[in-house]
Order: sequence, then C-alpha cells, then structure tokens
Amino acid sequence: MPAVSHKLEMQHLAWRAGFGETLPVISSWENRRRKEIVNKILIGPKNAEIESADVINITDLPDYKRLKEMSQDEKKKVNEMNTQGIKDLNVAWTNLMIKSEHPLREKMSLFWHGHFACRTQNVIFNQQLLGIIRENALGNFGELLSGVSKTPAMLQFLNNQQNRKAHPNENFAREVMELFTMGRGNHTETDIKEAARAFTGWGFDDAGSFVFRDKQHDDGEKTILGKRGNYNGDDVLKILLEQKQTAKYITTKIYKYFVDETPDEARIAVLADKFYQSNYDIKALMREIFMADWFYDSKYIGNRIKSPVELLIGIRRTVPTAFEQEEAMLVFQRILGQVLFYPPNVAGWPGGRNWIDSSSLMFRMRVPQVILYSQVMNVRPKELTPEMGEGANYKMTLQINDFLKRQYAKKVNARINWDPYIEGYKDVKREDLAQTIAGTLLQTNGNITPQLLEKYADSSTRENYIKTVTIDVMSTPEYQLC
Repeated sequence: MPAVSHKLEMQHLAWRAGFGETLPVISSWENRRRKEIVNKILIGPKNAEIESADVINITDLPDYKRLKEMSQDEKKKVNEMNTQGIKDLNVAWTNLMIKSEHPLREKMSLFWHGHFACRTQNVIFNQQLLGIIRENALGNFGELLSGVSKTPAMLQFLNNQQNRKAHPNENFAREVMELFTMGRGNHTETDIKEAARAFTGWGFDDAGSFVFRDKQHDDGEKTILGKRGNYNGDDVLKILLEQKQTAKYITTKIYKYFVDETPDEARIAVLADKFYQSNYDIKALMREIFMADWFYDSKYIGNRIKSPVELLIGIRRTVPTAFEQEEAMLVFQRILGQVLFYPPNVAGWPGGRNWIDSSSLMFRMRVPQVILYSQVMNVRPKELTPEMGEGANYKMTLQINDFLKRQYAKKVNARINWDPYIEGYKDVKREDLAQTIAGTLLQTNGNITPQLLEKYADSSTRENYIKTVTIDVMSTPEYQLC
C-alpha cells in the first residue's frame, strides 16, 4: 500500500472522529504527535464547558397528566406543539453539531441515535432520550444501555408500558437483545420470553419519569441465557453485559461506522476483548481505534460514503452558514434520506451504499451550490412513513410531510460568512490554491486536477476564486466520501 502523508492521516481522523476540519486546524495538527491529537479529540477542548446534554428546553407545553381528559381541540394543539417541538429539537442538535468544539461527542451521539433507533410523538421524551445519549456517548456502554432502556421514549416505542405479569409483551426484550446488545441469532425465543417476564413492571408515569410497578412485575424464577434466578429488568441488562457476544456486537457496529463497512474479524476480536475487559469503556475503545496504525491504512481513507447529516454538517462547519429559516435543514435531511428523530425502522439507518440511489446522488452533489449560492430547492422531498408502531404518531407524520411539501421550490436563503474560510488560505500562493483546496476538502482527488478547477473558477478576485473552487470541489462525487 502507498504511504499516507501525515496531513492526509489527520484529515482522515478529522472526518471519522467528527465532520472534517478546516485547513488551519489540519495544519496545526501536522507537527504534533498522533497521541496528542487523539487525546484532544477524545477529551474535547480544555477549560471549555461541554455543551449541555439538555439540547433544547421545550416550555409551555400542555400538562400531559390531563391528556386523557382533553377535548379534541386541546389534543390537536398538543400534536401541533409536539410537531413543532421536534422540528426545533432537530434544528437545535444540528446547530450543536455545527458549532461544537467537541465534534466526536456529537459524532458518537449520532451513531448511538441510530443504534438506539426510536420514534415518539412526545418532544419531551425525545429530548430526554437524546440527553441520555449525549451524556453517555463516550462514557460507559452499560450506563448508556441502562439509561436508554429506562427512558419513556424507548419504553413507549417498544410497548413495555403494556408489559404486565399476566400478559407479557416481548417487543422490548426482543429489541434489547437483538438490536441493542447481542445481535440476532445469539439467543433463543425462550430467552426472549423469559427476559420479557423480567421486564414486566418497567414503565413511566404521566410526568415522563421511569417507574417500577411492582404489582405488575412477574417475580417468579426465570432462566435467561443459561442462568436461573428471580430476575428483574436490571438483572437482564447485567446478564447481557456479561456476554462477550455483546462486546463483539457493539464493537462490530462501531468498526463498521468509523472504520470500514466490511468487518475485519481478527481486528474486531482484539478490540472487542479490550472493550469487554475495560467494562465497556467507549472512550477507551475509540482511543484503541484512532491510535492504531491500521486505522490510517490507505484502503480505509476516502472509502466511506458520508451520511446525509455528516455531509450537511461538514459543509456548514467548513463555511459558516446561517439559514433564514433553519428548518430548511429538515428538507435537506428528508431529500437525502436521514431525518433526525425519524429513523426508518427499529434497526436504524442502514448506512453505506444505502445512502445513494438514483434520485439522491445528483442532489447530494448539488447541495453545496443550493446552500452556498442560495438556489431554489426544486427537489420534492419523499414523504415520511408512519410504520414504526405505537411511538410513531400518524397525525404528526402527516404534519411533518405537509411542512416538507410547503418548502418545495423555495429559495434557500442563507447568510454565508466566507471570511474565516478565506482567511485560512491567506498563506497559500495563488498558483497553489486549487490544489490546496482540493487536497484539504477531499480524501481522494480522483480525476480532479487544478487545471480542471481553473477552467470553471471565477478568477476575477482571489476571494471569488477561492469561493468558486471550493463550491466546485464540494460538488464532486469525491466529496461524498470520507
């Protein structure tokens, strides 16, 4: 394999551990040791307060305790406020990803957001779930699993509110085993049935707080994964964490997300063993990956298709942009196939080549022009579908679809702050600008040459040249990769 320059290694790290970095940041990393940069990425900025896990505070919502007593008009108002609240939550988290000085925290949160896929019509429940994920994104997986499993969002979505001693509901237990911990095929149907009995009584009250309803709990003996005892829900999670298969399953998903879609079983086995021995320390696992020489192998660089959110956040972190209506980000997300808080199913977004189809690829390459030239949004968003069970409110889905339709053919009005970006290239000679811009924005140049960029650039001023070359580079198929 050809040798990889230290600069390209740092660009690779910046994209996999975040959403890319600008030329000044990459340049500042070039003369520093890998260990120093990895530690900085893992820990975040020194002496800087990490953004609050309470991403957004929704206020002035109706009293959910009265929901059953409300009139139809009052319930309609609740639905409308929830719909707007979830759009606000989407925008707030998007802005955090754009502005965060600790991008790995948000990148890990985005990963867990897909791993713990959930839809709920209650904006407070969504906010609580995201708060748990962001708070534990780089912490201990056991604490993250327990926290997420006790959120009203997940308990509602997976029907555990209906899981009672006399009539056990297996949905929650099944997904905890199949999707959150061990993966499919590593347990029996009997294990799921017994675990469902252990989770009886787990629920939430009208205020959205976790409650254990002991009168609805099956306190009989259960046999789960070969162990027998009078187990409750916490016991089940502990048993699942004791399984080395759980460490392997989580490590494999992280490897596929941060390294390569094709798992390397030998490397995953080593990483999973260390993850297990560390008692599921997520930050320690990410350090092992980012410090490994093999992570910087040329075959892993520029081989991963950016998710829609990564693409959008990467553009806006590179060139600071403010939309006149920030809700336009929902339209971009919908056209590209990844609306935050609306995963397609309980397994989350499939990722990889699934991000690309005939309708999305051309628009993906137009996104930089639509944003940075404030063009008309003339691609009709696909409608959201309400097929995800009790947590997916049909009326709210219709309201979101109606909002997306209203944005069709509207001009994207954006205020672009080019100054810091252009300033980043102040020390680059005019004849080297095209090559430097392409080399900074892309992990692989493909057939892009300075001569080709020069042909389509606006050379009237240095500033216009930098702007047009940047937009042209961002509009290439190569920019879809990281």
